[in-house]
Amino acid sequence: MTPRPPSPPPSLPGYDFERLLGSGGFADVFLYRQLRPQRRVAIKVLLASILDDTVRQQFESEANVMATMSTHPSIVTIYQADVSSEHRPYIVMEFCSRPNYGVRFRKERISVSEALRVGVQIAGAVETAHRAGILHRDIKPANILVTDYNRPALTDFGISITSGQGHDIEDSQGMSIPWSPPEFFADPPRADVRSDVFSLAATVYSLLASHTPFERVGQRNTAADLITRIETEPLRPLSRPDVPPELNRVLSVAMAKDPSGRYDSALAFGRALQQAEMALSLPVTQMDVLDDRGATTADADGDDELESHTRIRKVATVDPTGPASPGTTGEPSKPQLDRYAGVAPALSSPMSAPSSMSALDQTQSGESTVLRPAGAALPRAHTPMSANESAAPAPQDDTPTRRTPVWPFVLIAGFLVIALGVGSTLLVRSMFGDEKDDPAPAPPPVAGPTSISPPGDLSVKLIVPEEHGLGGRAQVVWSLPPEATADVYYAVQWQDLPENYQDYSEPVEVYGRNSTVLNVPPNLPERCVRVRAMTKDGTTSAWATTCLEGT
Repeated sequence: MTPRPPSPPPSLPGYDFERLLGSGGFADVFLYRQLRPQRRVAIKVLLASILDDTVRQQFESEANVMATMSTHPSIVTIYQADVSSEHRPYIVMEFCSRPNYGVRFRKERISVSEALRVGVQIAGAVETAHRAGILHRDIKPANILVTDYNRPALTDFGISITSGQGHDIEDSQGMSIPWSPPEFFADPPRADVRSDVFSLAATVYSLLASHTPFERVGQRNTAADLITRIETEPLRPLSRPDVPPELNRVLSVAMAKDPSGRYDSALAFGRALQQAEMALSLPVTQMDVLDDRGATTADADGDDELESHTRIRKVATVDPTGPASPGTTGEPSKPQLDRYAGVAPALSSPMSAPSSMSALDQTQSGESTVLRPAGAALPRAHTPMSANESAAPAPQDDTPTRRTPVWPFVLIAGFLVIALGVGSTLLVRSMFGDEKDDPAPAPPPVAGPTSISPPGDLSVKLIVPEEHGLGGRAQVVWSLPPEATADVYYAVQWQDLPENYQDYSEPVEVYGRNSTVLNVPPNLPERCVRVRAMTKDGTTSAWATTCLEGT
């Protein structure tokens, strides 16, 4: 398709035209110099040939939406909106001089730290839009500009809608297919906040992969091909050696085919990216969210470590771990269940901050650390000086004295105390041996572990087909034993695998769920799974076993 020629720049009072910045389907963007106050601005101008009232209303709505949220540090600022003398609506915006991410992600290798930083900051902008009742619907690298202060800024709310219209979309016109979620191609199309989560995750994926998530290098990548892959093919993990499994899992959850399997909000996705930063020992990026409600969200539970990195303002900011749950009393927090184990298998070691974060938590706890003014002397309560040592006069001669080590005397004193105790006991027994004390009551018998019935109704079936020698993925489901309580968990593993299948033979522990997803060992005639119930006190049930359907 041959690109159209740009439209002539309109003559706007108070602005001098400099050059064309870019062209879209319905508008051109020009660089102007504003005369008062003097600054360079980007002006988006609707084409004169656009007579469709719907497009003109969308253009005006874009100006209103962006003006409402343009105070956010990661949303492009709007200065003015008007209609030119040629009857062409235009929007005057902040000029971001640096190349946008749509230009950069195909030309250069973007670091993991930068991609995570951009993802967290734009997540704050998207969450702010959602709290204002706005769905963006066109999040992609080209719509993330870069300010002069190297801050990403979201733009182009041209096809945004109110969140109440998510089930009343007439078509998918204007949406960018490579970053669109499957529900955009349904009949009829649908959208909610989790659709924007998918597109933002697809954008982060593109920055790291240097191509869109479902684009296949060396294969045909038409619009129909991309839509088919988006709807049916699993997301391929990023193969970069500097991308950890934790980040691949976050992206898999955020880009689940079924919206119910994704993070519930842009805030939750942003916090997952912050946790990936912590796992990589990177500085945690602050996430800004504007919230007039001032209420904390449900997804904040268990995220206390990240709270200081999130500002939820009235204007408010969001912290990577989130505020503590209401009613927190300082008791040890209960282990958090993995809500997304059915979407992306849990890793062998949970994603967590390095040990330095534990030290940071202790430093922030009033019980373990006392903060003092700089230069204050530290107490010596843990190294007392003996009375003899403090009263001993200083030697009068010039001969250097050799300090006698203390430990031999401590050792001798310990032996004397033990010997004295043993001798006293023997003496008392010899003197009063004819008097028989009442026998001490026997300790109560220790109850053995209560038995647990094995899980029932065990089944395993493929949910991702096997291809090209890869084993695909299978979902394992079982029913809970009658004796199951809150402290019961389950061990799930493939059974009787050859020695060279160590990656598949490790058991997976499942908490609070009766299903999980396993990678299927390939090229075996029979593949069977076994599951048993367990408790922390060592109680275990017998194994329940079943084999993969079709093998």
